[in-house]
Amino acid sequence: MIMANAAAFFDLDRTLISGASAFPFGVEAWRQGLATSGDIAKWTLAALSFLISGDKGTGTTMDIRGEFLARIEGASVSDLDQIGQAILPKLVSRVRPESRKLVAMHHEAGRDTWIVSASPHGIVEPLAASLGMTGAIGTEGEVVDGVFTGKLGGPFIYGPGKAQAIEKLCSDRGYHPNLCYAYSDSISDLPMMELVGHPVAVNPDSELGAIARDRGWPVVIFARKTKRAVAVSGVVAMTASAAGVGYALGRSHGKTSTLARLTRSRLGR
Repeated sequence: MIMANAAAFFDLDRTLISGASAFPFGVEAWRQGLATSGDIAKWTLAALSFLISGDKGTGTTMDIRGEFLARIEGASVSDLDQIGQAILPKLVSRVRPESRKLVAMHHEAGRDTWIVSASPHGIVEPLAASLGMTGAIGTEGEVVDGVFTGKLGGPFIYGPGKAQAIEKLCSDRGYHPNLCYAYSDSISDLPMMELVGHPVAVNPDSELGAIARDRGWPVVIFARKTKRAVAVSGVVAMTASAAGVGYALGRSHGKTSTLARLTRSRLGR
């Protein structure tokens, strides 16, 4: 049944795309002189932590908000636009094949599709456009005279902030939340998941997985490279300026797929 008054909302990191978007953002910021090698070291460790344990390794909402604002403070709007265009191909290459199929299936069912992410709006909007999605909701930084001040220019699109942004979008566009879908891997997105009628846990962390199973939500495991960090010297090395930033990551392939089952049991309704 086609429902023009419904939408599907996709978390970005580890849901729509594999891995975290913060690291390519940081690397490009360094290349453009907007981040130091020390920033790259910190973001590399944060990306590894996120890859391994999800939001449980990234700290509180206030920590994450502060990190976001610190990344863009002093940058111009044009700087951020350049970073967004530069990393767009990298983000597109990380989009999960299953995610692309879900986006297409929701469009075929007459639903709009949105990325909802704490990442800068200027980063996620071009990605949504490149995937043919309806749009994106990202965090907006305050801008004065074309430069980001280090303050928020709107709600922080994380945790409860995602749910609030979706509620407003539903009100503005006439979506019925009980007819909408939400996809996420993280317990931090529980408010978003509880808002809609069709929450779907994607490669969930342990906390979200437990809640999904307890409440009877679909749990889907997309094909992925297993999250397993190993200390193997020389496996991966990334260098920023004179300060070398290295990390090792061993990855093996897992091929569990329940997309077909999800399609039959949920999207076809």
